[in-house]
Amino acid sequence: MKAAITRYFGQAMCKGVLFVCLFLLVSADEKDVKKPQFKIPSAFEGDSHVFFTESFSSPDSFAKRWVKSSATRDGTVKYDGEWELKAPSTEGDLEGDVGLVMPTAAKHYAIAAKLDRPFVFGKDKEAFVVQYEVNFQDGITCGGAYIKLLSGDVDLPSFHEKTPYSIMFGPDKCGLTSKVHFIIRFKNPVTGEIEEKHSKQSTESMDFFNDKKTHLFTLLIRNDGVYHIMVDQVPFFKGNLLEDLEPAINPPAEIDDPNDKMPSDWDEREKIPDPAASKPDDWDEDAPAKIPDPDATKPDGWLDEGPEFIADPDAKAPEDWDEEEDGEWEPPTVPNPACEAVGCGQWKPPTIANPAYKGKWHAPLIDNPEYDGKWAPRKIPNPAYFNDQTPFLSLTPITALGLELWTMSNSIYFDNFIVASEFTYANNYAREGWNLKQESEQKANGGMSLGPWIDSFVDVANDYPYLWALYAFALVSPFVICAAFCVRSKSKDDAGRRKKTDESTPDDKKEEKSSEKKSKESEEASGKKDEKKESEDTFVAPAEEGEEVPSKEERDVREGSPSPPGSQPESGGRSHVQPHLPSRRSRRKLQKQLKMMFHQLPIPEVPQSARRPRHVVKTDWTS
Repeated sequence: MKAAITRYFGQAMCKGVLFVCLFLLVSADEKDVKKPQFKIPSAFEGDSHVFFTESFSSPDSFAKRWVKSSATRDGTVKYDGEWELKAPSTEGDLEGDVGLVMPTAAKHYAIAAKLDRPFVFGKDKEAFVVQYEVNFQDGITCGGAYIKLLSGDVDLPSFHEKTPYSIMFGPDKCGLTSKVHFIIRFKNPVTGEIEEKHSKQSTESMDFFNDKKTHLFTLLIRNDGVYHIMVDQVPFFKGNLLEDLEPAINPPAEIDDPNDKMPSDWDEREKIPDPAASKPDDWDEDAPAKIPDPDATKPDGWLDEGPEFIADPDAKAPEDWDEEEDGEWEPPTVPNPACEAVGCGQWKPPTIANPAYKGKWHAPLIDNPEYDGKWAPRKIPNPAYFNDQTPFLSLTPITALGLELWTMSNSIYFDNFIVASEFTYANNYAREGWNLKQESEQKANGGMSLGPWIDSFVDVANDYPYLWALYAFALVSPFVICAAFCVRSKSKDDAGRRKKTDESTPDDKKEEKSSEKKSKESEEASGKKDEKKESEDTFVAPAEEGEEVPSKEERDVREGSPSPPGSQPESGGRSHVQPHLPSRRSRRKLQKQLKMMFHQLPIPEVPQSARRPRHVVKTDWTS
């Protein structure tokens, strides 16, 4: 009973696991008819680590905070592009979500907003983080989607391309040139000059320009000078402010003397023509490189007088041709068909390389005895030299965030800006915004997603790595238990089936050999005892005259209890020691053989007096 309950429980668990797996696979691929609802990400109001957030969820707040540039050039407005707050036009957008869009191509756009408070690069800051979303909804051929983190007291209505900035970051493409900008404007503490420092470019793929999906761009600069560029929360490029910017932040200690000039008698020629060499007498500089082949002959049948082109015999003058006004009509010419086989016109032999051609003669080069080496100006101390090992602390404070762009593509979409001093805030901001968009876009494009609750499990496990082991155990253990019950049940069912159908098992042969060996030993040990007991227990009818006495085997057959082969001792007695019986299949085969022997044996007739009387018990069923 206990085994049956256990087996039933195991089979039920197997079916349950399979059902859950099937349900997850089916539900993962379903597309919700209703769009997911957009939720405004946390603004972290009052948090000292967050300096700017913008989700464009409130048109009134946008109108108060953001200022479109009205800068002019030559008396006309330079930035003629009109910004719009619109929902994304790509599949998988969230219900109620809007962003900042550049709707029209071939326009200049500029807009900016003040930070909640200036970001000052100091020792109290763990890092600088800026993050935002971009979607090239119609792809892009030429244009940018980068941002500028402005410095100083910025006049937002006058924001233009020359407005000072501290950091420029974001994607940019034109033609075959694609890049993700990271530029800082660094001030030389000695001279006061400001110079742009450009980050080296990544070799990673840049499919985000044309896949029409929302992408997340993140710049993280740690206070130790290491910076990370991430796209969709995946590392895109890692560098160091002291090693991976061009030109380097710290200038060289020595520079070339700008006043040093190369002397007029300085000879930089390492090799010179040999002045003692002369042209050989047989050197013909005027010999041509190609000459007619002297062995060539004109082919037979060549038509020297035949024209290469003739008038088209099938051409006819147009019906509206007037010779008085248009002149005499001349048919167009076609290649002469008579020239196709051999050729027509003046025959010229083919040209071959001239064996006597040597070209213009030049004297061989020799080492210059007057060679002074390659000249270089002398080095002098660099008056602008400085050595800053903490460039993070020297970056210019940031006061505003602006977009100043020109594009030849439509509908570039921006959303969810954040500026913070710790990466955790940017990551949490993306979890409430971009991660939901990515999941919705994956579903809309046929991707597989198990829902935000799976993302929550993953996020928690990333914070506490030991949970991955617990997840693995929870996922694997049902399958292990299911497999154990299934295998156990199968082994028991196989044993029962063999008992019912008398199917042989691999152990049958071993049992047969063991039974034969044991039976021989038992027969030798108990032969005499069996003879005596058999004589007492067995009744043998007296034979009539002329009738043979049946043997022991015949009597066994008549009594219906034949002894298996190998179990009879040499003296003819029957062993009462119970041997290890062979398999059921072997016993049935033996019974068939003995039955055939029984039909072939002569059966003696037993006298009526020698037969055992039957004891019949009469029962009165009516009482």
